[in-house]
Amino acid sequence: MGKAKPRLTRLASIVTQLQSKRLVTATEISSKFDVSIRTVYRDIRTLLDSGIPIITVEGKGYSLMEGYRLPPIMFTEQEASALITAEQIINQNKDRSFSEQFHNAITKVKAVLGSLQKEKIELIEKRIQIRNNPEQEKTSNYLMQIQTAISDYRTLSLQYFSLSNKDSKRTVEPFALYTTKENWVLIAFCRWRNNFRAFRLDRMQKIQLNSERFEPHKLSLEEYFKSCRKKWDNTPDKPLT
Repeated sequence: MGKAKPRLTRLASIVTQLQSKRLVTATEISSKFDVSIRTVYRDIRTLLDSGIPIITVEGKGYSLMEGYRLPPIMFTEQEASALITAEQIINQNKDRSFSEQFHNAITKVKAVLGSLQKEKIELIEKRIQIRNNPEQEKTSNYLMQIQTAISDYRTLSLQYFSLSNKDSKRTVEPFALYTTKENWVLIAFCRWRNNFRAFRLDRMQKIQLNSERFEPHKLSLEEYFKSCRKKWDNTPDKPLT
């Protein structure tokens, strides 16, 4: 672990950490800032005394009161550079909805940077070139809709053209996403096949986000891949549905 941050900087960073997650444990804070659990308790008490509405969830961790937000905290030069580098990488991503939404988000980040930071960031932007997908080819436009379906447990209707050149219509319960060989892949429970299947986003001809909700599958992504490995040695690289 790195050197512990000065206390004032650490307190501000703890608030940022609390804003970034629904629930944060004392152990997570201790590990992140290289301090003892006792120090974490003192820091939380200091933040409470200063008016930050932190809620203690007994036996689980800490969260901020619903709706409470602080103004954006200034990024360090390296943090800002990392975000700009990520933007350059994501601009080459083949899903249009993903690259466009990230661009919108990073524009808001740039708005809170100081003038000197903006000057340096503009220089970095000119000095980075990502050579993956240099033609900036976009093969899908569905990633953001699918993420909404996953988080809201809503079914999707797909018009799908498989790698074996078969056109079909499916109703699926979206479960997870992964990317391989520059293609995004949706793992979903297919009601037609009555089993989990993998669907490449670049093979989707049309999708519809339905209002119908489904019961969450009691399975983690790690458990899904583990079950796949029992059937095939290298499942992610096998031909997809």
